[in-house]
Amino acid sequence: MAAVKHFLDLHSFDAKTLRDILNLGLEIKSGKKSNANKLLAGKTLAMIFEKPSTRTRVSFEVGMIQLGGNAIMMGGKDSQLDRGETVADTARVLSRYVDAIMIRTDDPAKLTDLAEHAEVPVINGLTDSSHPCQLMADVMTYEEHRGPIAGKKVVWCGDGNNVAASFMHAAGRFGFHLSLALPAELPLDDEVLQWAKAEGVDFSITQDADEACSGADLVVTDTWVSMGDKDADKRHKLLSPFQVDERRMALAKKDALFMHCLPAHRDEEVTTNVIDGPQSVIWDEAENRLHAQKGILAWCLS
Repeated sequence: MAAVKHFLDLHSFDAKTLRDILNLGLEIKSGKKSNANKLLAGKTLAMIFEKPSTRTRVSFEVGMIQLGGNAIMMGGKDSQLDRGETVADTARVLSRYVDAIMIRTDDPAKLTDLAEHAEVPVINGLTDSSHPCQLMADVMTYEEHRGPIAGKKVVWCGDGNNVAASFMHAAGRFGFHLSLALPAELPLDDEVLQWAKAEGVDFSITQDADEACSGADLVVTDTWVSMGDKDADKRHKLLSPFQVDERRMALAKKDALFMHCLPAHRDEEVTTNVIDGPQSVIWDEAENRLHAQKGILAWCLS
């Protein structure tokens, strides 16, 4: 019996496998994949959401439908998880009904517990520690606009959150330099840093966002206050020096791109002129969540 193919975090894969998944998504997107609309015929994806979602929810459900399959939405109040059933028992039960499980949760331990006990593929739709599906879409988007991302300078302006962690994993696997502009009080998780050092990832960390953005090929940011953050005022004060504005984008290369995983708080982490400006590819980036995840779904269920 073939091993179950989970999609949990980028650093658990080698570069070739991630590239194969991206290429599969691009092949489906371009229409070159024959019978793509029947690729997952008869397959069902269970989607567990313990956090609100627009892009993850819609892209996974539409992706399954367009590949010929079905999706079942399970909100926080829609399963026995909310009433004390263990993640392990939920995994065992769902494995008898569906062909794959996607989870969007706060606790990364729930993701690993689900994967450990499920007999079907488990996909990380987001945890407080990482957001790998987003990074697959981001790499896809950059390369569609500018060619190979390997060797490019990617800048992260913000805090050391889950998306920043996945950018570090992606830097290690896709071979780009990651320059992190972070306040000292909101660092990247030490485990991620130790992994990056052990892997020889090309990265730098600074508290000077201008220094980071200088000569960048891609500038990325995220909201200053995420779901569950209770210290909004403090975070705004710490992160205001890291706002991406037109002056900061002008420090990057002339053909640099701007990305944001969305939702955006306009004129907080990024100014409206940047998010709606000529360097912004955020809508292509959002669309590519669909296409990258089709590649992930097809790979997991192949």
